[in-house]
Amino acid sequence: MPFIQHQGRAIAYRDNGAPTAPPVLLVHPLGMSQGVWDAIVARLSHRFRLISWDLPGHGASAAATGPITAEDMAHDALALLDALGIDRTHVVATSIGGVIAQALLVVAPERLQAAVLTNTGTPIGTREAWHERAARVREQRLPALAETLSGRWFAPAFVAAEPATLAGWQTQLARTDAESYARCCELLAAADFRGRLDAFTGRVALVTGADDVATPPAALQAMAGEFRSAEVAVLDGVGHVSSVEAPERLARIVIRTLAPAATEPPVAYADGLAIRKSVLGEAHVARSTQNATAFDAPFQDFITRNAWGELWGNPDLSHRQRSLITTAILAALGRDGELELHLKTAHRIGITEAELRQALMHVAIYAGVPAANHAFKLARQHGWGEAPDTATSQS
Repeated sequence: MPFIQHQGRAIAYRDNGAPTAPPVLLVHPLGMSQGVWDAIVARLSHRFRLISWDLPGHGASAAATGPITAEDMAHDALALLDALGIDRTHVVATSIGGVIAQALLVVAPERLQAAVLTNTGTPIGTREAWHERAARVREQRLPALAETLSGRWFAPAFVAAEPATLAGWQTQLARTDAESYARCCELLAAADFRGRLDAFTGRVALVTGADDVATPPAALQAMAGEFRSAEVAVLDGVGHVSSVEAPERLARIVIRTLAPAATEPPVAYADGLAIRKSVLGEAHVARSTQNATAFDAPFQDFITRNAWGELWGNPDLSHRQRSLITTAILAALGRDGELELHLKTAHRIGITEAELRQALMHVAIYAGVPAANHAFKLARQHGWGEAPDTATSQS
C-alpha cells in the first residue's frame, strides 16, 4: 500500500484504474477504512481512476497528533491529489467523508467537478452528542464500544444476511485509534456548512438508505436545499453504508452523476480536450493545436469533440481497451504515423507487453502477417520489448 507524508503524518492511500481515466476521490465513514469502497472499485475501475485514503488513525494511516477540522481533512485530500498530479476530480463520500467533501466544496471548489455524497448531512447529529461520544471513546476505548457503535451502520436485513460482514467491520472499528476517532467526533461536532454550499455549480447527487438512522432521508432532503441543484436518492433496505450494502445501486448513481457525457452528446470541446491531453500528453496536444491554421483548425475541433470527447470519453470501454483497439486497427490499416503515436500512448495508459503482443497477434490472424510484422517492428523501435538489431523481417 502506498503512502504520502502530510503535516508530519503518514497517509495510506490506494490508486485504482487507468491513470488517464477521470479521477474520483473516495472518502470513507467514521470508524471504518478505505476498504468500504472495494465493491465500488471493482465495479468502476474500468471507467474511472479511483483514489481512496484512510482518515487519521483509521486503517493504515498514522494517528491524529492534535485537534482536526473538516478543513484539515480537505487539505489532506488536496495534498494527496497534488502528490498524484491531479488538478480536478470528482468526489464520492460517505458519512464523515461527506462532511469532508463539503469542506472541499467550500475551500477548493475549482478542484471538484461533481459530487456524490452518501449517508451524510450538514450537519450530522448534534454538537452535544458528538462531544459525549468522544468522551465515552476516550474513557472506555473502542474495543469495548465497537458492538454498540457499529449497530447504527447496517440495515437489519443486511445484518441478518451478512453477519460476517458486520463482525469484520466491528473488528476494524476496534483496531481504530481511539484518540483519532474521538477527534473525528469533535470534527463532526464543529462542522456545519449550511449556507456555504450553493456556490458549487457542479453536478451533485445525495444518497441515503431508507433504514439509515444516523442520517435519515429527512436529513438528506434538508441538505438538498443547500445546493443549487441536487439529485436525491433513497435506497430501500439500506442503512448507513451504501457502498457496502448496495454497491451495484450506488455504482449506477455514481456513473449517472459523474459521466453524463457518455449518454448525453454533444460533448463540449473543453471536455474532449481534457481527455485528449490525459491520453496523448499535454505536450503533443499543445503542438497539434498550436500548429493548427485557419485551414485545419476546424478539423482539430472536430476530432477533439468527436474522437476524444464522444468516443474516448464514453466509459462503456476503458482507455486501456480503447488503446488496444485503436492500435490494432491502425496496425491493420498500415497507418504508421498514428500507429507510432498510439504505441507511445499505450505506455502512458499502462498497457502491458503481453496485452500489446496479443493485440498484434489478432492483427496477424485477421488482417495479415505482413501488417502484424511491421507493427511489431515499430513497437520494438518505440520501447516495446528488446530493440531490434536489424530491420529485417521476422515473418
